[in-house]
Order: sequence, then structure tokens, then C-alpha cells
Amino acid sequence: MNMKRFFFGRNRRLLSLLILLCILLFSSLISKDISLPSTSGVSPSPAPNIPSPSPAVLEAYISPAQANLVSVKVIKAVDGDTIEVEFENGKRQKVRYIGIDTPESVDPRKPVQCFAKEATAKNKELVEGSRVGLEKDVSETDRYGRLLRYVYKEDLLVNQLLVTEGYAYAVSYPPDVKYQELFKQAEVKARTENKGLWGTCPIRN
Repeated sequence: MNMKRFFFGRNRRLLSLLILLCILLFSSLISKDISLPSTSGVSPSPAPNIPSPSPAVLEAYISPAQANLVSVKVIKAVDGDTIEVEFENGKRQKVRYIGIDTPESVDPRKPVQCFAKEATAKNKELVEGSRVGLEKDVSETDRYGRLLRYVYKEDLLVNQLLVTEGYAYAVSYPPDVKYQELFKQAEVKARTENKGLWGTCPIRN
């Protein structure tokens, strides 16, 4: 009886050991067959193609600021640097563009100057009949009672556009000089490229 128990117990231990070895062998074979996908040969996703700003967006006459603008309708372009506007309450008033000067076309004391008609036509094309925004600098009006303002058409600062395209000179009228450096840069660009009056009229000192 004791011998049977001895052999039976020994056989059970051997059987358990054999089962354990089979399990380990089977697990080893499975781990060799299953492999994770390699990422070493996978190219990274390309970065999104973000276009560079268009050169047109970077032009000097793009609006430097549009805070606190007063919206008005332009009734008439009087000349190259003056407009007549109508406010929401129906009041009409003339507005003189700050920081620029276009050739004279309506002063009865002076003959029509070189490129005056072109400047007036351009101003009319830009703003007449449209809604624009007015920005004040320091002074309210000039000696003729005209409002002194920077004029915006959508994203464009009209004062500066007229200088950049060669329809106006950059002229400082202190204390209203907020954007004067921009206007001077615009004038240098127009003069260098002989745009508008710079390629047509006698040079004004």
C-alpha cells in the first residue's frame, strides 16, 4: 500500500511538472508569432500646409487700427482729400483727410493743379456712395470747420492708400500725426516707383 502511494504521488508530481512545461512552451511559441507593428518605417504625417500671407495683405495702406470708428455714409467726394458725409442722425459735414494733401482742384484762388482731377476721381471711386469709418486723432476740425479724420473703407486706410498709389503727398499737420510715419514711408515707395503724380508732375519740395 505504501509503495502504491509513493509511486502515485510521484507520478502526480511528474504530471504536474509536464503540464507546466507544456504551458510554458506553448506560451513561448505564441509570443513569437504575435508581434507589434513597427513604427520605425512609418513616415510622420506631413504638417498642414498653411499658406503664407498674400503680399497684398501686407501692403502699407492696410488699416493699422479700427477701434472706435464712427460709421458714416459718403455723400460726395469733394476733391482728392475731402469728402462730404452723412451721420446716422442725418447731419451732413465735410471731412478733411488727416496727414495728406492732394493737388488742388476746387480752390477758386488757384488754378487746377497737376494730377488734381485724377486724385479726385480716385477718391470718388474709393468712397463715394459707400459707408466708411472715421477715426479722430487730436484735433476736431480745421480752420474751415471741416472734421479732421482718418477714413477707413473696410480694411483700407484711405488716407494712406492715396499716398501709396501716388495720388497724394504725405504732409504733417501737428498735433495730428498718429500715422505720419506710415504716410512718409508710403510716399517714399510711391516716389521710388514713379507712381501717379510722381511720374507725371513737377516734383514738389
